[in-house]
Amino acid sequence: MNTEKTRLILEKIRQYDCVMIFRHGCPDGDCVGASKGLKRILQLSFPEKRVLIVDPERSEYLAFLGADDAPVDDGVYRGALGVVVDTGSAARISNPKYALCRELVKIDHHPDADPYAALSWVEEDCSSACEMIAAFYAAHQTELKLDAQAATYIYLGMVTDSGRFRYPGVNGDTLRYAALMLDAGVDTERLYAQLYLRDEKSLRFQAYALENFGRTENGAAYLFVDRGTQERFGLSFEEASAGIGYLESIRGCLCWLAFIDAGDGSIRVRLRSRFVSINGLAERYRGGGHACASGATVFNPEEARKLISEADAIVRQYKQTHSDWL
Repeated sequence: MNTEKTRLILEKIRQYDCVMIFRHGCPDGDCVGASKGLKRILQLSFPEKRVLIVDPERSEYLAFLGADDAPVDDGVYRGALGVVVDTGSAARISNPKYALCRELVKIDHHPDADPYAALSWVEEDCSSACEMIAAFYAAHQTELKLDAQAATYIYLGMVTDSGRFRYPGVNGDTLRYAALMLDAGVDTERLYAQLYLRDEKSLRFQAYALENFGRTENGAAYLFVDRGTQERFGLSFEEASAGIGYLESIRGCLCWLAFIDAGDGSIRVRLRSRFVSINGLAERYRGGGHACASGATVFNPEEARKLISEADAIVRQYKQTHSDWL
């Protein structure tokens, strides 16, 4: 981790009476955990400062973490330092008023295709933004404070974005930072119950997904979740997007895609892979992300079929040149 960057960020935070924290749209566990975890650390460490998260989007899946702050006047933004976490491009920041802030800091683990902040700390090989927040705390423990609440937010993001410490990017430092959070008092039994207990509609949707997914000749699995299916199972967009996780254990499939009708004329695509890199493919379809976990957008069935075909070609090429793909 770049401790020089963490020092500069801490110095910048010290200069402001108000810090506003931003994250990406369709918030996941990592961006919610990183934003809430950083907010809590700053509140504990600098009780005289105003630290806010004003986000027009919320995650039903993570509602148990509590609500964010109410909207504030534009003048609050203009006098504040903005800190954006887990967001690779400015276009993905969920609250457009981030642009009103006097200065911006970027803390992110996605490829730095859009260096939108004056002070940017990017660790592309890091497993999660929450791991970076943990590293920020660890580098400055003499000046920063942590409690069980902050540690729970951060640990949640580390767990969810790393697939419970299974995905590429996890290393010894990841687990050492996770241990630091556990030592602060994370109640893992309660946290895992909140994250992984399933209701009946979710289980029925999983059964539907496993009965209705498609598979290409070379091993790209795909699932379409149209509006009718979402209504049939009573799914939010977020719950429908979870269908991507139901395809990851199909032997022989190195790439899997879920196409979710967003209801606004677009179809959001969740792409995941094992061994092969798919972020370049996502970038060709209005998206991007990590090598093995990305998102994209298509607007009609023809584009969707083309995307599936290109994913199949990527898998075919990998299998032709590698013998250890399971």
